[in-house]
Amino acid sequence: MEAPPPSPPSLWLLLLLLISSPSTSVALLSPQGVNYEVQALMAIKNLLKDPHGMLKSWDKDSADPCSWPTVTCSPDKLVTGLEAPSQSLSGMLSPIIGNLTNLQIVLLQNNNITGPIPAEIGKLANLKTLDLSNNHLYGEIPTTVGHLQNLQYLRLNNNTLSGPFPSASANLSQLVFLDLSYNNLSGPIPGSLARTFNIVGNPLICGANAEKDCYGTAPMPMSYNLNSSQGALPPAKSKSHKFAVAFGTAAGCISFLFLAAGFVFWWRHRRNRQILFDVDDQHLENVSLGNVKRFQFRELQSATDNFSSKNILGKGGFGYVYRGQLPDGTLVAVKRLKDGNAAGGEAQFQTEVEMISLALHRNLLRLYGFCMTATERLLVYPYMSNGSVASRLKAKPPLDWATRKRIALGAGRGLLYLHEQCDPKIIHRDVKAANILLDDYCEAIVGDFGLAKLLDHRDSHVTTAVRGTVGHIAPEYLSTGQSSEKTDVFGFGILLLELITGQTALEFGKAANQKGAMLDWVKKMHQEKKLDVLVDKGLKGGYDRIELEEMVQVALLCTQYLPGHRPKMSEVVRMLEGDGLAERWEASQCADSHKFKVPEFSFRRCYSDLTDDSSLLVQAVELSGPR
Repeated sequence: MEAPPPSPPSLWLLLLLLISSPSTSVALLSPQGVNYEVQALMAIKNLLKDPHGMLKSWDKDSADPCSWPTVTCSPDKLVTGLEAPSQSLSGMLSPIIGNLTNLQIVLLQNNNITGPIPAEIGKLANLKTLDLSNNHLYGEIPTTVGHLQNLQYLRLNNNTLSGPFPSASANLSQLVFLDLSYNNLSGPIPGSLARTFNIVGNPLICGANAEKDCYGTAPMPMSYNLNSSQGALPPAKSKSHKFAVAFGTAAGCISFLFLAAGFVFWWRHRRNRQILFDVDDQHLENVSLGNVKRFQFRELQSATDNFSSKNILGKGGFGYVYRGQLPDGTLVAVKRLKDGNAAGGEAQFQTEVEMISLALHRNLLRLYGFCMTATERLLVYPYMSNGSVASRLKAKPPLDWATRKRIALGAGRGLLYLHEQCDPKIIHRDVKAANILLDDYCEAIVGDFGLAKLLDHRDSHVTTAVRGTVGHIAPEYLSTGQSSEKTDVFGFGILLLELITGQTALEFGKAANQKGAMLDWVKKMHQEKKLDVLVDKGLKGGYDRIELEEMVQVALLCTQYLPGHRPKMSEVVRMLEGDGLAERWEASQCADSHKFKVPEFSFRRCYSDLTDDSSLLVQAVELSGPR
């Protein structure tokens, strides 16, 4: 005999429990209990080819995709990010991506994805960042892109997209950055574009004479259209008339320059007496600039209990970091930069903050906002509950081996994004355990990557003449003061050794009374095949010896003396994932054994695996971002 159906009160109670449960996304479950977002992600996976197995752990029978690699979720277990750059993915992008209506970030750049951009992408009303650059996409840019009213960052460059320029882009009021360069788009161009835009490399739009109008930080003229005919030149003027016009123009220009100089002098004199954010102004409204919020100084003063010493989380050459709580309960870390007047003009500081805020990646510390006054510069970040890797290496219980490996891979992916996927690229210049933070799940978050740019002109908190920390500074940076991506690779190699040994390089150097002692010690132990001596005693043997040797090899490759011999971060990440380490290590050992000999034909294999930039001299060194 069947049980009677539940009474209406019982049914309502069941529904109430389901709705109130924070871990259950009822709206995403079909009547059969299937998660719609899992279905959408599996549809995306099925149309992609994944040579590195990045999507291998995606499971169609899973009820929760939030633990999958490349997937980011909100606290409500809704998929908000899909991030798989530089994974050699091929195939097509499924139209089912439009069913992931909570997506805010899509990063699929530097792959081999082909086919058209699905029109269904216009359903992603919450999307803020879309990067499909450096793929093989073709066809027209769908007009539905104009529906993405929250879109702030759009990169479709280096594809083979064709057809008319998406006029709907003029409707994207929140768009801060637009890059459609190196496609086959045709005009006309809308009258207004993003604050920063780049459309060079589209031959039908940007000819040789018009290329200067195809990038910049200001909207294009309304009349810009390559297909419009040029007006006929005016008839020639007499010499006297030309002289009169030239004289009048010159006089007018000189008068205008005097007036402009006087106005600038008056404006700067008046501005120097004012605070950009008047802390006594009761009616000042907070406004958002791109991805970041402008805070009032009074807000941050209140959040940190007037910058109480009890709330100090850390300090360095930049100043102090304070724990704070915003009125809505959000915990934040407030970085108060010392010597606020030296941070440059308000406009420059604001522009650099906005550009740094566009560096969005799951392994990078996101910038919440900033505050400027005449004497203060403050940056606001999410609060990281597990502190830094440096602090956790000293804490009890010690980090287990699996967590240390995950931290290494996460930090590597964050640096890879800064070096090879961020535009403009950012050189960190102080990669160390203290600058790798840990979130609630002990995932690595690279912090302070913007300070190398914002605080370039200031004194460092170490005893060297260049920015960085003793024990982490690459030899060429120490001797020349010039930084490149390879200086960060060197610092990352030392970070790997810190994860292995449980000691910071600076502490080890002080104990040994010499700089660089950790690296020398590790090389000696590796040559003597005594790697077990290196490992943090707190692990008590709880590690994989094969994985230990592999991580030591990656660290030694990263810390080679010549910057050209060090791998790129994309290669480092692949080696940490188990791809290509043996070949690279063999090539480096072969090169070392013959570096004082003239290479013969038999040595070709030894040198063929070195990177393209493995020269004795670094030909091109890029400082951290544009000035």
